[in-house]
Amino acid sequence: MGPDVPLLNDYKQEFFLKRFPQTVLGGPRFKLGYCAPPYIYVNQIILFLTPWVLGGVGTLLYQLDFMKDYYTAALSGGLMLVTALILQMANLYARQKTVTIERMQIQNTLRDEDEYEFSSCVGSETVKFIIPGKKYIVNTVFHSFLAGIMCGLGTWYLLPNRITLLYSNIGGTVVIFVFGWVTICIGEYSLIINTATETATFQALDTYEITALMRPFYIFIFIAVDLAHRFTVNIPVLEQTNQILHIIFLFLPFLWALGILPPLDALFLWGMEQVLEFGLGGSPMSSNTRLLVMFLISAGTAIASYFIPSTVGVVLFMTGFGFILSLNLSEIGLAFKHTVISHLASNKSKSSGPRIHSVWREFFFYLTVLTVALIEASLLHHFAGFSAFSKASPQAIVSYILIILLIVMWILREIQRVYLFGIVRNPFYPKDVRTVTVFMETQRRLMKVGVVRRILLTLVSPFAMIAFLSLDSSLQSLHSVSICIGFTRTFRMVWQNTENALLEMVIVSIVQMLLYNTDVWWNRSLDTGIRLLLAGVIRDRLLQLISKLHFAAAVLLTSWTEKKQRRKSTATLITLNIVFFPIVLAFIAVSALLSSPMLPLFTLPIFLIGFPRPIRSWPGPVGATACVCSDTMYYQQVVPSLAAALQSALASGSLGLSLPGSHYLCRFQDRLMWILVLERGFTYCCVNIKGLELQETSCHTAEAHRVDEVFEMAFEHQEHAETFSLNHHFGNILTPCTALPVRLYSDARNVLSGIIDSHENLKQLKDDFLKVLVWILVQYCYKKSKMCEKLDKTIKNKEGSFPLTQPKAFDSSVEKLRPIKDEDSFSIDTIADWTDDSDLFDLDPSRTRERKETEPLEAAPRTLLSVPGSVEMESAGGALQETAPEDKLYKAVVLGLPAVDKGKKQELLSLPLVEFSCSYSELLSIPEEWRTAPIPTSKLNEMRQRFPEDWYHFVLSQLDFFHLKEKPSNLLEDITKDKALKELYTFKLMVDKASLGPVENFKELINYLEEYESDWYIGLVSDIEWQQAVLQEKPYLFSLGHDPNMGVYTSRVLTLQELLVQVGKLNDEAVRGQWANLSWELLYATNDDEERYSIQAHPVLLRNLTVQAADPPLGYPVYSSATLHVPLL
Repeated sequence: MGPDVPLLNDYKQEFFLKRFPQTVLGGPRFKLGYCAPPYIYVNQIILFLTPWVLGGVGTLLYQLDFMKDYYTAALSGGLMLVTALILQMANLYARQKTVTIERMQIQNTLRDEDEYEFSSCVGSETVKFIIPGKKYIVNTVFHSFLAGIMCGLGTWYLLPNRITLLYSNIGGTVVIFVFGWVTICIGEYSLIINTATETATFQALDTYEITALMRPFYIFIFIAVDLAHRFTVNIPVLEQTNQILHIIFLFLPFLWALGILPPLDALFLWGMEQVLEFGLGGSPMSSNTRLLVMFLISAGTAIASYFIPSTVGVVLFMTGFGFILSLNLSEIGLAFKHTVISHLASNKSKSSGPRIHSVWREFFFYLTVLTVALIEASLLHHFAGFSAFSKASPQAIVSYILIILLIVMWILREIQRVYLFGIVRNPFYPKDVRTVTVFMETQRRLMKVGVVRRILLTLVSPFAMIAFLSLDSSLQSLHSVSICIGFTRTFRMVWQNTENALLEMVIVSIVQMLLYNTDVWWNRSLDTGIRLLLAGVIRDRLLQLISKLHFAAAVLLTSWTEKKQRRKSTATLITLNIVFFPIVLAFIAVSALLSSPMLPLFTLPIFLIGFPRPIRSWPGPVGATACVCSDTMYYQQVVPSLAAALQSALASGSLGLSLPGSHYLCRFQDRLMWILVLERGFTYCCVNIKGLELQETSCHTAEAHRVDEVFEMAFEHQEHAETFSLNHHFGNILTPCTALPVRLYSDARNVLSGIIDSHENLKQLKDDFLKVLVWILVQYCYKKSKMCEKLDKTIKNKEGSFPLTQPKAFDSSVEKLRPIKDEDSFSIDTIADWTDDSDLFDLDPSRTRERKETEPLEAAPRTLLSVPGSVEMESAGGALQETAPEDKLYKAVVLGLPAVDKGKKQELLSLPLVEFSCSYSELLSIPEEWRTAPIPTSKLNEMRQRFPEDWYHFVLSQLDFFHLKEKPSNLLEDITKDKALKELYTFKLMVDKASLGPVENFKELINYLEEYESDWYIGLVSDIEWQQAVLQEKPYLFSLGHDPNMGVYTSRVLTLQELLVQVGKLNDEAVRGQWANLSWELLYATNDDEERYSIQAHPVLLRNLTVQAADPPLGYPVYSSATLHVPLL
């Protein structure tokens, strides 16, 4: 696809042009796409202006001094309530009136979904079109009352006298009054008449009609500030805020139309997340339920600290609860529950011992750390916490230690990554990362560095920061809201987010050292807790700003430098960005300030402010949905091992600063794994791992190729490179971090040309086939005898040992059988007929015939046993044919026979039940139903000559018969000389085919066969057994296939081993921005075209891969894990 593919196709453009005006005005539909009577538009205009008319009545009465302002508000609100109820009742009446007619109508699939047939200005169709109504009666009443309240308070909010008191300007009063009522009318229409589709859409479905409440909610926020200003004593800040909000109130329709203000569900989740992280010191949570519970507990902790009367008690309370809440309590509780259950069942299972000890070790570690932290905090605060900050104070000395710790930990973190600052190749990082063994040997030094950093991060830094906080003189003041909030947050962040807490304390310490003896706002008005809070907010927003600027620059520059991204409008867009650079920069700054994604419209350099949303970006439960297919199992197998590898990488810092919202991309062969960090706490991390499709499209292939280039440049092309080589892909949103050893399948695919058609291989196949089949039959019968021995143990004990003679059941006579018909032949040659040019896989189903029974079969039992390695043919209906046992074997045997001319008969032989010369030969006897079918005598004689007797004796000599209590010393020799048993195996050799490579001796061949039986799965990729073998982690899997396009045979070998998976960190804001555009484009513009511009390959932004990694239904990962708890201890 070219770069100038339409952003929206013609149908979607028309749809968008109809929907967007409706969104701007709050619901009225003035552009229908078809001809409608004029009264449709007139009715909508009247309903739109009705709140203004009702509010105008009250306003007029107030201005004429007939009523007080609050009576005016009550009058307007009451009139709006009655009007809203009347409108909703009208809709209910219209729906009930037409319900019987609608049930009898035949749905016309050719009819436009938006087209209505109107009969009159107040007809049922007109009412239902203009007022769609509510799904729930509760909402009908609730929204009506809410409309009345909003109209009443809106009248009070926009009283001209009130506005004049705020601004003392008649012209400003008129403007605010007029456009303010436009805002209220938009909110009323959206609430009670028809809810518009919002550009800020978080949920795909509005099940509970929450969208209708979005615009009224924001109107109530503005009114609430005005009410607070009315009923409080003169507060200059509140008055200024009210003045500013009255002006912003006029721009609410503009903010709604651009989708800057979030829907209510996203707003509350985002708000709780921000307060929990920056106000209470917590972390974003991996689920909405966890977020709500943790928010309530954390808020309760902060409130409770306000009422503690003792300063030492406050310090102990904050320290203890800060540590406890930073742990993954649900995971600890679950582990403790399993430990108790395992302990109770320890007498039955001894394997649970190590797990129990591990859980108890972890529990005692946490208990010890908590105890030491409490003792340290209380002692330091009690004995040394009264001195003010100075360059020689105890707190200043601890500050110097914190600065040293920050520098050391930062160096130890960067030195473990492949690139320093993402720009220069790390000279200490291993150059050869192609094999695990070589990589791990050279990685040992960095692993020791990681261990040191982990100790500093887990133990040293938290205790140093607790000392800094306990020594702060601000804690001597009790019953201060700012102290309770600031220090509750900081005491928790020490454990919850140690690295960021250390950075914030160092920043505050440096500023304090520079300004400690000056009378500035920083020292005069703020305590240490609030300073740390402000430092944390500034740090987070500044990092977001840098990330967003990087993303914006990448979008802007690549729109021209990448030829496939260069559209006709590119030059114009670049020029506009340069001309309006201050506005663009302001948009980016506002999005960083709100912690909302920066939305590049259609991924073009048109930057908008996305609405704030939770860090996960999606509303649903993590891992709840995925586009499951046959490739899903490969990710299911690798995820546990990858999660284990992430433990050391996250703990040591080789993946950089891993915060909630961080994204990583892992690459191995054709597999792409997307990792999202959901939650982070003390010694744990919660992640979600997604697997992207393996069936690569052209766009997927192009971006995957660029990912390979980025990783190869970092990891595989360094042997002859300079010591400090640069990262040539610095502008890419992917920055390589490290390589992780992961236990997974390597996938080798080969074309068998030159192997499967080799003359020498075909000759070798004849001998190998016989040997392999003999081994399979002997092993099968031997295992069957052991099974029978166990099942019949009681019977055998009663009957004693095996009888020395075997009675005859049948005469050794040749039965007269019907001739073989022409349709019984098959296309595969016998072993003797194999030539160098034969095609082993030349199966032509059209030449097979279903053999019908013409007469009943006699003497054979009807026990159906599975022939090892044989293929069961299916009938036309798909069910397995149920035929007599001898007929089944007959079919299997004649598959290898040449076609017989019509009218000719061939002499056939039916083997009778044989008498063994050795009584123990019965243990290895082929089942009776396998040896009662007729075969040509000539073929049987031929197979006797080809039978590999030496190999047969060698295989028998390997059997142990340990399961027999009584056995003669010459047992194996007697069985080996039993000709009858040999005849049975010779007869079975004509059933199936197999192929093995040449071996030097029988012992080596036995080893190969035993390995194939225990460690290999050989079958088709499409088989369910193949998937089970992958999930069970079978060491090797082999599949044979045919490529009809190339006309060649292929092989596929999966080998389970520990290999290196390359990991890179993605630009978080680039991912969030592209996901925000995806959400807008699919949920609002409904642009689901598979060839749309915003899904095309972009080698720098990785646009196609990013879209794939989004949660369904917008994205399509083939695998998405549930929340994975990764312990970092």
